[in-house]
Amino acid sequence: MSRLAIIGGTGIEELEGLETVAAHNPQTPYGQPSRAIQEGRFGGARVLFLQRHGSPAAIPPHRVNYRANLWALRSLGASEVIAVNAVGGIAVDMTPGRLVVPDQLIDYTWGREHTIDDGSEGFLRHIDFTEPYDRGLRSALVAAAANAGIDCLDGGVHGVAQGPRLETAAEIQRMAGDGCTVVGMTGMPEASLARELELAYASVCMVVNPAAGLGQGPITLEAMRQVLLREAEGVRVLLRALLAARYGA
Repeated sequence: MSRLAIIGGTGIEELEGLETVAAHNPQTPYGQPSRAIQEGRFGGARVLFLQRHGSPAAIPPHRVNYRANLWALRSLGASEVIAVNAVGGIAVDMTPGRLVVPDQLIDYTWGREHTIDDGSEGFLRHIDFTEPYDRGLRSALVAAAANAGIDCLDGGVHGVAQGPRLETAAEIQRMAGDGCTVVGMTGMPEASLARELELAYASVCMVVNPAAGLGQGPITLEAMRQVLLREAEGVRVLLRALLAARYGA
């Protein structure tokens, strides 16, 4: 069974180089995942791949069925999940093109289905979320980046906004004051659901733009797209390096 699952975000519509052997669309208690989950070989190892926005459709971040996505991946044998997130840079060193493996997050989202705990199990799922990302999987990502010669920052605070609109300059200043170093829209409740489902979870963030009020001029989707196209290959190289080190691929 596959152990590692990769969740692609904006800019990673397909996992280029994945040799697909099957496509799965498992039923879950929470409905359908974003799209069929691809199973195949990538970098010599067997992996699962899911595009959270449902490419070629475009599910906005607040409408993604995070519960179904994580449940489906676990049902297919995943025990570890690497999430790829496109983010805006808040801290001065979070410039476009930077790859970051965050170690903390702050959740600013609202109204999302954020737990699988419906009270039916007779106990409450008070999960320990002190460290929202799995320490071992984070360390493996950082080590793989170093071994592959990839410039990847170890640590950062991922502020997760509601979306789908971008933030105001004042909101970014508030997040900076809270300690956020990058801002995205899809990191929660994905991370906490993974913890509830006992899946090791870590994130690779691609900084694609300066956050609102921190760059020169307005934020354009075209400029973001160009960075995504350029940096997606770096993420693929990092994932291959992780698979080689962790699974002997």
